[in-house]
Amino acid sequence: MDYVQNSIFDKMLHKAPLADRVRPRTFQEYVGQEHIIGNGKVLRNIIQSDNVSSMILWGPPGVGKTTLAMIIAEITCANFITFSAATSGIKEIKEVMTKATENRQQGIRTILFIDEIHRFNKSQQDAFLPHVEKGNIVLIGATTENPSFEVNSALLSRSRVFVLNPLDINDIIKVLKNALLDQRGYAGLPIFVESSLLEIIAVFSNGDARTALNLLELAISSTPMESGKLNLTKKIIEECLNKKTLLYDKKGDEHYNIISALHKSMRNSDPNASVYWLARMLEGGEDPLYVARRLIRFASEDVGLADPNALQITVSAYEASHYIGMPECTVNLTQAVVYLAMAPKSNALYTAYESAKEDALNTIAEGVPLQLRNAPTKLMDSLGYGKDYKYAHSADEKLTNMQCLPDNLKHRQYYKPTQEGLEKKVYEKLEYINAVKAKL
Repeated sequence: MDYVQNSIFDKMLHKAPLADRVRPRTFQEYVGQEHIIGNGKVLRNIIQSDNVSSMILWGPPGVGKTTLAMIIAEITCANFITFSAATSGIKEIKEVMTKATENRQQGIRTILFIDEIHRFNKSQQDAFLPHVEKGNIVLIGATTENPSFEVNSALLSRSRVFVLNPLDINDIIKVLKNALLDQRGYAGLPIFVESSLLEIIAVFSNGDARTALNLLELAISSTPMESGKLNLTKKIIEECLNKKTLLYDKKGDEHYNIISALHKSMRNSDPNASVYWLARMLEGGEDPLYVARRLIRFASEDVGLADPNALQITVSAYEASHYIGMPECTVNLTQAVVYLAMAPKSNALYTAYESAKEDALNTIAEGVPLQLRNAPTKLMDSLGYGKDYKYAHSADEKLTNMQCLPDNLKHRQYYKPTQEGLEKKVYEKLEYINAVKAKL
């Protein structure tokens, strides 16, 4: 039993982490991403024909970006250099570029793999551009962030973007089983774990193979040896999981994806999806006041005067969230989210402002019409300030036909109320006002 126990300790304590030890070395060992590296798929063909060109591998953590780069390194007939944007600067970039230039003069290709390329700033990324253009290097960048925003457009235009997806549950289970059978993992050791427990780990991992393997390793190291065996239990697994860490980066691309999902679910009057995306944000650690601010915006942008109470409800939810904080404020925000999802929808206020903004920015800025100006001095009065002003309160029905827009915009109609909810009354009132003014 001591031999078995020592063997397991060797696997866990005296070597690299499990995720690094069992990293796939070939396409046959690689799990997932069939849409780009399956038999006959474009990326696989490019790699196997050793015709690799500059590319960006974009996907969430733990889906095989770095592993794919290492497989390329094994297959390609080129000098393969790995570079980390997290630990390298301009000095290191220049040194690598100098070496790549020398290699090209000797007929040797250089493939440069940059992990976390989004961490490089613009000037650092610019340093690669001339070498990509000259053919000194083939650049392979890996990023978890949207390359449209994080990679220079010039560099991006010279690279092909391949999107890697989160692994599904079956993929993760396959990765875990491979680790248990791999000689670099736990092959030959008396470790027993039911498939249902592997599924629990797979669900927890949110498509991240590295997270799944780390959890498996932790569970094995936390399981006591009994009669020469390690029997993983549900209790041990749950203790290792502790609390589910949701796929949510408060500063990354997923942040904007999920707030977009919440906004569009409410706009589509889907309370179930709206509450789900709210929970994804809050349980992922989002600031509840950020969520509340977005709801306040939505109340005017997508509901507006179709239900004026929506703004009051969301402002109250913000105040409640400020007073009591998490986790108690979750129900306050849920109330606001469901109210907004079920409220009648109108974007008339949003479109009114955007249309007015366009005119404000793109037309001649004519002065305020004289009839709308105050005349606190004799000079202003002599210049015609306030002339022809019509006091609405003195008119029948409190309406006049006085022009309030500049001459070049006098026929513009920015606010076009819908007939949804309470805004129907506004629509009818505006129709009446226009009819009265037309007779004056």
